[in-house]
Amino acid sequence: MSAEHRSNGSATAVAHPNIALIKYWGKSDEQLVLPRTDSLSMTLDIFPTTTRVRLVPEAEHDEVTLGGAPLEGEARRRVVAFLDLVRERAGSSQRAVVATENTVPTGAGLASSASGFAALAVAASAAYGLDSDPTALSRLARRGSGSASRSVFGDFAIWHAGRPGEADADLSSYAEPVTTGEFDPALVIAVVNAGPKAVSSRAAMRRTVDTSPLYEPWAASSKDDLAEMREALLKGDLDAVGEIAERNALGMHATMLAARPAVRYLSAPTLTVLDSVLQLRRDGVPAYATMDAGPNVKVLCHRKDAERVAAVVRGAVPGGSVHVAGPGPGARLLNGAA
Repeated sequence: MSAEHRSNGSATAVAHPNIALIKYWGKSDEQLVLPRTDSLSMTLDIFPTTTRVRLVPEAEHDEVTLGGAPLEGEARRRVVAFLDLVRERAGSSQRAVVATENTVPTGAGLASSASGFAALAVAASAAYGLDSDPTALSRLARRGSGSASRSVFGDFAIWHAGRPGEADADLSSYAEPVTTGEFDPALVIAVVNAGPKAVSSRAAMRRTVDTSPLYEPWAASSKDDLAEMREALLKGDLDAVGEIAERNALGMHATMLAARPAVRYLSAPTLTVLDSVLQLRRDGVPAYATMDAGPNVKVLCHRKDAERVAAVVRGAVPGGSVHVAGPGPGARLLNGAA
């Protein structure tokens, strides 16, 4: 980030969530947040998170709010730890006021932490005067939430697992844009349950890696999925992209179901939506499901089919909400919004 974009102790940034088509599930280094495998995602053009960071030299503690309410517990601890990392890099001891507004349901498997920490990385770097290019911002965002490394970039991005255990381990893991061919994808998002998850992603991830006999085979197959996904994206082949994404996501959930004890995010409405996606394909509509660590389903399709897909999915989840997203922008500072 160039000097002219620094804002005298105050900055506001916006970032969007991303949905992984090749999943991140499992860490090789908990402290550095290094993933076991590479992952690949699409940043959305809906559900932005806006975060303002303002330095307060006289303050003894950081003030952190979400939607106007004080953030508490583990969520607050993660933000303060992230600010400590930024302060260490900036050579500063100044505390900050952090105010975040989320338009995505928090903790429901809709990547609120990805947009949240990507926005925080950009705003905090600017407020503390760090010169950060997108790669550096991606590395920094990763330390708050792994998937946030991808939300620094728009459209499609790949997050490299890096080289755990080596001297440059922290520098080796970051996201970067992925080149795609000509196609016009959409994600239809079925929110069957917007509430917080009973088991956090972090806890579920640890349990799966430590206890699931299916985890290592899935991680190995995910590398092949990634190579095929990159080729499919380069060709703009939505059917191939969708088939790979769907099998990768279902495989990830299978590893969780095989954990001991099992982690089950799939609910009855989840399965109903998955059945409706299968029926769409039987009816000749290219539609493919993916899911993160939660009950909500995202359906990849051509943008021209998005409203038809949304109507079918909406009928499958009465009482739920359905949203249509396209590829969205990367994280950025808001000019004049500090």
